[in-house]
Amino acid sequence: MILDYIKVFFVGGIICLIAQVLMDYFKMQTPYVMVTYVTAGVILTFLGLYEPIVKFGGSGATVPIMGFGYSLAKGVMKSIETDGFLGIFLGGTTATAGGIAAAIVFGYIMAVVFTPKAKP
Repeated sequence: MILDYIKVFFVGGIICLIAQVLMDYFKMQTPYVMVTYVTAGVILTFLGLYEPIVKFGGSGATVPIMGFGYSLAKGVMKSIETDGFLGIFLGGTTATAGGIAAAIVFGYIMAVVFTPKAKP
């Protein structure tokens, strides 16, 4: 069990380290890093390279933003098998609907609970 925690920490840490290097040394802004990571997750999943990382690192690979790209790609691939061409449009949304809904609900709650202050 301890070894599993170490693997999760290692994989998640490497993913975060790469993002930090992109921001610090290459001066890449956060939105660009996020889009790059989602896209990388999709591409690596379609190439079959992200699945071994997920099997090794577990939630260390699926929780970061690359995991969202992984979930999108897996949903599309699964939906294409069942729905054909229409699966390209339905699969990603269906697979990530829970996460998207949670982000909307929690974002709304935070907006209601905390009053945003405009910058002068």
